[in-house]
Amino acid sequence: MTTEPRLTDIELARMQARCDAATPGPWLARVERREGFSGSDFIETSAQDIEMLGATEADYDFVAHARQDIPALLAEIERLRSKDRG
Repeated sequence: MTTEPRLTDIELARMQARCDAATPGPWLARVERREGFSGSDFIETSAQDIEMLGATEADYDFVAHARQDIPALLAEIERLRSKDRG
C-alpha cells in the first residue's frame, strides 16, 4: 500500500510565510507581444516591475498568477483540513 505525499504543517507554514513576505498582489504579467505595447516583458506589482531574462510568456503568466494562486490554495488546504478535524 502506498500513501500519498502530504504537505506537513511546517511546509505549509513556510509557504505561507513566503507569501506574506512577498510584495502584495495582485501581480500582472505584462507581455509586449500579447498586449501590443512597445518595451520589454515584465511582471507588474504594487511596488516595482520585475523582469525575467529568457522567460517565456507562459513563465510570466505562471509567476504573476502564483502570487494570487498560492495563497488561495493554502486557504483551501486549511479549509479542507479544518473540515476533516470536525
